[in-house]
Amino acid sequence: MKQFTDASLDLTTAATAFAALGSEQRLSILQTLVRAGPEGLSMGGLGDRTGVTGSTLTHHLKFLTAAGLVEQAKHGRSIVCAAVAYDQIEALSAFLLQNCCADADSAEGHDHDR
Repeated sequence: MKQFTDASLDLTTAATAFAALGSEQRLSILQTLVRAGPEGLSMGGLGDRTGVTGSTLTHHLKFLTAAGLVEQAKHGRSIVCAAVAYDQIEALSAFLLQNCCADADSAEGHDHDR
């Protein structure tokens, strides 16, 4: 399975990934796949571990796959899902924190002007 390698995210890419994670069930699915490691889980195994099955699981995986966070591959008669974007997941955190406190001094100055 491929790995995401571009650690520099633009606003659109970050927004797409965060939107894909904007559901408790999708977040649970991704956490479960991260715990499973690069080998991933079959659709049945993923459903058993998350309690999300059938068309609902397929629906959520569509969002996670479109965001590049999960990849699905056919292995024999099974479909295996794996979290593939460990670097991107880490980059999402960095995206949120990249300008941390950059405006702290100017915001403090505005408070004094009021």
